[in-house]
Amino acid sequence: MTTPSGRVFDAIIVGGGLAGLAATHRLATNGLRVALVEKRDRLGGSSALSGGWFAFSGSTLQRRAGVEDSDDLFLADMAATGGGFADETLLRALVDRQADAVAAIDRAGAWTDELKVSAGMTVARAHLIRIGDLLAHLEDEAVAAGAVILTGHPAGDLVTDGSRVVGITSATGDLFASSGVVLASGGFSRSRELLDLFVPDQAAAMPYGGAGNTGDGLRMAWMLGAGLADIGHVAGTYGQHAETSDDEHELLTANYLGAILVNVHGQRFADESASYKVLGSAVLGQPGRTAFQIFDAVVRARSKPGVPLSDMERLEELGHLVSAPTISALGRELGIPPERLERTVAQYNESVSGRRDDPFGRTGLVNGVGSLVRLETPPFYAYAAVTAMTSTYGGLSVGADTAVKRVDGSRIEGLYAAGEVVGGFHGASYMTGTALTKALVFGIGAADSIARS
Repeated sequence: MTTPSGRVFDAIIVGGGLAGLAATHRLATNGLRVALVEKRDRLGGSSALSGGWFAFSGSTLQRRAGVEDSDDLFLADMAATGGGFADETLLRALVDRQADAVAAIDRAGAWTDELKVSAGMTVARAHLIRIGDLLAHLEDEAVAAGAVILTGHPAGDLVTDGSRVVGITSATGDLFASSGVVLASGGFSRSRELLDLFVPDQAAAMPYGGAGNTGDGLRMAWMLGAGLADIGHVAGTYGQHAETSDDEHELLTANYLGAILVNVHGQRFADESASYKVLGSAVLGQPGRTAFQIFDAVVRARSKPGVPLSDMERLEELGHLVSAPTISALGRELGIPPERLERTVAQYNESVSGRRDDPFGRTGLVNGVGSLVRLETPPFYAYAAVTAMTSTYGGLSVGADTAVKRVDGSRIEGLYAAGEVVGGFHGASYMTGTALTKALVFGIGAADSIARS
């Protein structure tokens, strides 16, 4: 199929983040003609802004560190984190296909030695990957294999021939696909309109994620009757400084290292070991929509320079980490009533020592894992953070083969989706690292589905 103004490929990929690049790379290196269109002037999307954490089970790094994990435990942890709302066929597909993602990272030489327990995990499963190296490798190899990558090229609408999707419209020239179109256009974290529509209670969160994440792919598929999944569960992430820019991933979870969270009145309000999504919603309900991570020198020593979520040195360089010789002095620095903050810390220390029950049920550092520590060794520190809409993990309804489904469950022929635009996978919340793993695994999966069509 062609027109005088159109170009024909085997497949078209909409969006140049990790999912889109993974699909493009897989198709191109397998000899298919593929075009990737990205509306921004550079590739990367939300993936390039991420911390680079991936979740895997049974990895070489886990075995080397003596971490006992399994595919079944990985699956169970994801299901539990999702609150029973996630589609377990999608979870199982990710677990079964994670070897594809591991192989892609191997080829890119993008591994680090960082491994930790994070949100939603009962064992250390978060692997730090050099995300820039991975993205660059996928792009370079795809281009070398003949892929056409068009930046500054926004997609308009999906083109159909009968009930089948056969291409996209674009102001700079329509493109047609003989085998399929993959929507990998990211979420809607930058669309106040869609946030107000789907999750109005989260709309006040700080906009973040890829600058192009305005819900384009979701709207395109929605126009064809695509179903949606998990949209109402979308929530912001707690831990980002209010002055964070798109050029720096400034997110700290010192609470997972032993800190407590207090509001502007110096009061705790949540179990600090909970998912940063749960905490994000809790912080949005606090005065000023801000919470301070309060910790001492023992927790400060657990900082890992250069490691996202745990790098306190960088925050200090930016002037965003406040310190003081006493809790009272720290309260004055923050504008919190000193006596109230002192009392809160003293009560917390008593609960850690077992002399009183923790009113919020905190028993561990991360998801209940890890031993708590008393906050008593000066100097003392504080990091003011807000809830940021880093990603919107609800979206289009898809099958395990990434085919987009209509509201009635039937598939839209020729249309696939991968990455943040997809819903149904995370459910009510998500485990650290599963968003990037999902993007890589299902980006590859979408390409394989097209190759089989």
